[in-house]
Amino acid sequence: MPYYEFTIHIPDAYNELLIQKLSELGTLGVIEQRTAMIAYFPDTADLDTITSELSVIQALFDSSGQEHVSFNHVLVPDQDWNATWQKSFKPIDIGERFTVLPPWEEQKAGRINLIVNPAMAFGTGHHGTTRSCLLLMERLAPRTKQESFLDIGTGTGILAIAASKLGFKRVVGVDTDQLAVDAATTNCAVNNTEEVEIRSGSVADLPGQYDFIAANLISLVLVKLAPEIASHLAPSGIALLSGMLTGQDEEVTAAMKLSGLELLEKHVDGKWVTTAVKRQEQA
Repeated sequence: MPYYEFTIHIPDAYNELLIQKLSELGTLGVIEQRTAMIAYFPDTADLDTITSELSVIQALFDSSGQEHVSFNHVLVPDQDWNATWQKSFKPIDIGERFTVLPPWEEQKAGRINLIVNPAMAFGTGHHGTTRSCLLLMERLAPRTKQESFLDIGTGTGILAIAASKLGFKRVVGVDTDQLAVDAATTNCAVNNTEEVEIRSGSVADLPGQYDFIAANLISLVLVKLAPEIASHLAPSGIALLSGMLTGQDEEVTAAMKLSGLELLEKHVDGKWVTTAVKRQEQA
């Protein structure tokens, strides 16, 4: 069938928010490239509404003096958009054990396969932030009791699914976006990890503490959630913080320090920074 292909240039820090907006507008799927995001819509989509919403975003950036946002679209006639989509998503090996792959690819023997439908929400493993989280989870998980894991802003559920396959006994993923909750629930079923608890709402609504916390969010949200992350982290636990551009991590680390958490280590993937924090040592 014919479909619209939108090419959108926006600062990387806003990718997740843009994906959420495109999902609300009815996108068939989004591909994150190095310099742009590609979004697909059926030819029956309300083109005026889509372009109007993107124009509003463009105007907001222009008026604030931030980096310019631009977009364009073309109508691709009589092609299978699914075939186009699938060509862009191939399995990717991460760390010593993980392989992230879409449902249509054959699983790899001897690897921890994480099956993710990339059309649903943020978090496919191809983005530097998700990739860094998986790398650090694989390496740092054995330092904790591995009794409980919390994924804040779970998106596709990829980190929660990975935690379950790493052996965490109780895994909870929470997200304020119902589209992400639905996506994560579906992906858990595909990965045979139905024991993972996917919840709708805020981390503030969750009781208890966790041995390992992952929060792949933008820096402003991480700063805001610092007290909640600290209060939900078990005494000997580790929290992973991702979604920060180079330089933004300093503000996030400072906010965590005020909440009683200190930097354990920092991982850089291109312009993206992921940090691991733990409770501050008592003098």
